[in-house]
Amino acid sequence: MNEDVVAEAPKAGLSSSKAAAPARQEGVTSLTARRLADISTTEEKSRILTGISELDRVLGGGIVLGGVVLLSGEPGVGKSTMLLQLCGAISNQHSVLYITGEESVRQVKLRAARLKVPQENIYLAAENDVDEICGLIEKEKPELVVIDSIQTMRCMDLSSSAGTVSQVKESAARLLAVAKKQEIPMFIVGHVNKDGAIAGPKVMEHIVDTVLYFEGDKMLPYRILRAAKNRYGSTNELGMFDMTGQGLEEIENPSQMLLEGRPLGVSGNCVACTMEGSRPILSEIQALATKTNFPAPRRACSGYDYNRMNLLIAVLEKRAGYFFGNLDVYINIVGGIALRDTACDLAVCLCMVSSLLDCPVSDKLIAIGEVGLGGEVRSVPNLEQRLREAERIGFERAVVPKHSLAHLNPADYPGMKLIGAAYISDAIHALKSDRL
Repeated sequence: MNEDVVAEAPKAGLSSSKAAAPARQEGVTSLTARRLADISTTEEKSRILTGISELDRVLGGGIVLGGVVLLSGEPGVGKSTMLLQLCGAISNQHSVLYITGEESVRQVKLRAARLKVPQENIYLAAENDVDEICGLIEKEKPELVVIDSIQTMRCMDLSSSAGTVSQVKESAARLLAVAKKQEIPMFIVGHVNKDGAIAGPKVMEHIVDTVLYFEGDKMLPYRILRAAKNRYGSTNELGMFDMTGQGLEEIENPSQMLLEGRPLGVSGNCVACTMEGSRPILSEIQALATKTNFPAPRRACSGYDYNRMNLLIAVLEKRAGYFFGNLDVYINIVGGIALRDTACDLAVCLCMVSSLLDCPVSDKLIAIGEVGLGGEVRSVPNLEQRLREAERIGFERAVVPKHSLAHLNPADYPGMKLIGAAYISDAIHALKSDRL
């Protein structure tokens, strides 16, 4: 048996022996530091407005120069469509370079024609070699770069295949270095794994400036854009889009959209208001309590926290005397929105009691309040904004925490009657006496 040792060829520009590297000399460097006071921060020089208000809201007021944004989402949710529309929206004032690693340039052209995207200032290249792409960016100096997607990119001096941890990490690092040095904003598309998290190393999320998640059921037309990380703005803002044959359209009034087709005069329905960042969104909650056919009653939620529902059922049984022990209980949030706000507790409780008693809640009523374990209705933040949104949509009555009434001026809500509830039993009593 003969052993043949194959030595790797030395990389270009590097010595074959690490020991031959010269020792660092103390105090010798080519770096220069700029004084903090001399760096310009004027808003018109540091941000690019996209013209898509929902995207600008999530980004914190536009695209920051030199910022790197990672956009991820399920396959087919509309990532490439959104970025092509973004390129078209800013191409009348800025030059755009679109690098595609998943499609040919002809496929991108067909989609651009379908979306009626302006095509004069958008430059396309189908390439997977990161070093070639970096060289093209440095040569052309576009004002926006889109990389679709990072999992298809390869550094040719690494032997692993595209999409592996080492390739994704190194590719992202090299693209980031070019974006920061040239102060060119960059959008990078990232795939997700089967658990919904961004595929690849976590370090990729650490080094970029903004991480956006594009969510939505492919069977429904609505899409939600969230920021999981944002160095230049809030991570609580939410953008809503409608997927149509002409591409993504903004939903400027999500409350009106979510309440369309609401059944009137049916028990088990109530409207709640949740805050997504600085935006109040009205959402319909449905509850169904029915006799069980199982030894242990079923509990099921869609868009609401399962454990929170069980807690509210326990409060209703202990503090209000309504027993669900032999009933199946189902909660559904209409429109695919997930409610995580505790201000929706009171509306969920009224829904369940309304279904139990088969007594409808008024179509013009909204319930806002957190329910504690003692059955008390507790105050919630941003109550004034929630009430203004409800009044704008056309609601005439609002059940709110009783001690919050002292901080509200009824004259600010001329078209709405405010009803205070100190305990959950007060709100239910008003429901039974048909005052709601």
